[in-house]
Amino acid sequence: MTPSSMQHGNVRGRIFSGVQPTGNLHLGNYLGAIRNWVQLQDSFESIYCVVDLHAITVAQDPDQLRQSTREVAASLIAAGISPERAIVFNQSRVAQHSQLAWIFSCVARLGWLNRMTQFKEKAGKNRENARVGLYSYPILMAADILAYRATHVPVGEDQKQHLELTRDIAQSFNQAYEVDFFPLPEPQILGSATRVMSLRDGSAKMSKSDASDNSRINLTDDRDQIAQKIRKAKTDPDALPSEAAGLEDRPEAKNLVGIYAALADSTVDAVLAEFGGRGFGDFKPALADLSVETLSPMGEKMRDLLENPDHIDNILDVGAARAEAIAAPIIDEVNEIVGFLGRRS
Repeated sequence: MTPSSMQHGNVRGRIFSGVQPTGNLHLGNYLGAIRNWVQLQDSFESIYCVVDLHAITVAQDPDQLRQSTREVAASLIAAGISPERAIVFNQSRVAQHSQLAWIFSCVARLGWLNRMTQFKEKAGKNRENARVGLYSYPILMAADILAYRATHVPVGEDQKQHLELTRDIAQSFNQAYEVDFFPLPEPQILGSATRVMSLRDGSAKMSKSDASDNSRINLTDDRDQIAQKIRKAKTDPDALPSEAAGLEDRPEAKNLVGIYAALADSTVDAVLAEFGGRGFGDFKPALADLSVETLSPMGEKMRDLLENPDHIDNILDVGAARAEAIAAPIIDEVNEIVGFLGRRS
């Protein structure tokens, strides 16, 4: 099967993306990725995965990992990803991810992994004590994508290097076994993605690992929490400019205007045309109202879903079965190509 043979109707190919179950998702996750995933499920055969295998590259409490997996699944569904239109599952349920990762470990080169900048950032000065999984997880990421022969992967700036590695591995496998089996997945650039920064520091990315809960808006926050965090967000004393160029040296102002534009499906220029010359005393209440109106329904739906964990588990069960139905025959073909003896019927 080639990528072109997967096209049907208005579906242009198969897309894969994953998110780690490491605590509550926040506004940055939603505007940076999840909102785009919702849109992509209309034009691609979409596979969205809670990557719990990736999560254990650092120490995890098992009970908390199970809960975080359910929370992330609930977040995706509450944000608008449909388990009927897309496949939603947790990675560890589909053994083909791990099987293909080992085969790719025998294809990838150490030099390729040594160039991965995220390992250097995460391992820091304690590199010798870093877990092997943290070093080799880009290989598992390649297996996540290619176990489904995905043709496209939605990527942000910090993930482009990993997609390039995936393409290198696919090409190396094809050349080593003289086959044209794996596609070279293309980046699906998130045109409407918004880089959301901390509400306490406009120069730092919004993060679930930040010690201050006021630095981010969690998708689980209720109406009062959302409004309060916007009111407390760091700003500067100047009025908003009338053009985007006036935001360049004002990181907090730029961040809040960017959030407003994204939530309103507008542009920074349009927001500044409305609020230029006005202070944050006018702008913050408007941003708080818009944030509450847009985000609080997701939080309410997510909390409803989490009250019935069996329902979430059932969605993940069904998604895993659908995912395995795609991956299993692909990995069977890989095993045949590699030369493994298969099961006799």
